Amino acid sequence: MTSDIYDLALKAHRHSDVDVQQLIRQQQGQQLAEQKLPLWAATEGIEYPHHLSLEQCSSQLTASYKASLVNDNLNANDNRHSMTDLTGGFGVDAAIMGRLFTKLTFVEKDAELCRLARHNLPLLGVNQVEVVNSDCQDYLPTLPHQNLIFIDPARRDKNGCRTFAISDCTPDVSALNRLLLDKADCVMIKLSPMLDITAALRQLQGVTQVHIVSVQGECKEILVLLNDNDNENENSPLMVCVDITREGIQRFCFTREEEHLAQCTYTPEVGAYLYEPNASLMKASPFRSLAQHFHLQKLHPNSHLYTSMEWIPDFPGRQFRVEDVLPFNKQATKQISQLRQANISVRNFPATVADLRKRFHLTDGGDTYLFVTTLADNRRVVILCKK
Repeated sequence: MTSDIYDLALKAHRHSDVDVQQLIRQQQGQQLAEQKLPLWAATEGIEYPHHLSLEQCSSQLTASYKASLVNDNLNANDNRHSMTDLTGGFGVDAAIMGRLFTKLTFVEKDAELCRLARHNLPLLGVNQVEVVNSDCQDYLPTLPHQNLIFIDPARRDKNGCRTFAISDCTPDVSALNRLLLDKADCVMIKLSPMLDITAALRQLQGVTQVHIVSVQGECKEILVLLNDNDNENENSPLMVCVDITREGIQRFCFTREEEHLAQCTYTPEVGAYLYEPNASLMKASPFRSLAQHFHLQKLHPNSHLYTSMEWIPDFPGRQFRVEDVLPFNKQATKQISQLRQANISVRNFPATVADLRKRFHLTDGGDTYLFVTTLADNRRVVILCKK
């Protein structure tokens, strides 16, 4: 399809009666949707926006995860009359979550995205929808009470540069915090995966849950749930680390209080198996809780690698069988160079992967994994593993 798009662009001058740019946009949108939004790609008649809107929207996988949170937090039909998406965009989250409610209100300040929502949402099975072309900050004070409000602040400034802090996004949800809680039973905020979670918890009131969502090992978004009536969890909100993989969903839950109290032992000896937490866990940092829950030993306070003699198959992350542990010295370098190919990871070690690849004379790939790290007794080692 990519070659068809290029061919169309080159022949645009021959088609004066056709909006070639619009046709190219639709073909590009269809191509991207086949991977990111299979429901959209399979639905006849869908119209796509400019590339940036499609690139920035949620994937169908992460939108479906949000819908599962609706089921968990608003589980009675009486609590699913009304939902408002205050920052509609291309409407992926609205389409997936909106079908769970009797009525969806879709708010978006871009008139073209509003037109697309009016066209696309009924095709996707969301029929009871009101599309409002307005800035959400102007519309929010007039909004009747909702069962759910969803908001995804824009994470780019007026110059198009990425922003991560809550106060730098548009709108600033910390400034709207009280009004959002007054207007809904539950508020769901989608934030950047680069967000400082601790800082966010200091800025927001009513936080009961924080979901750190990854897909295939890449952290995609942070979801913050607010509820003014759930006083039990406000002081220590539930942290949920999720990685959506081809095999299913890996999930680990903890609170900051549990993490503070968790018992963790450190070891200078590497056992038969090695474990690397997934991206969501690395972001949320429940490192002591992981050790306690799975009965593992940590290699070093700053290495974030774990070991055991018995295999723990449900550990949420990558799991390896240890083949050998070598000291980081010239003799080991010669031995490792004979591998010719390996996957290298660095944890708590003063060198980069590129530096080590050059030192070991290795190309990337194969079924051997090298973890270059520091143990609890401060020995620097290379751990040779197989998945």
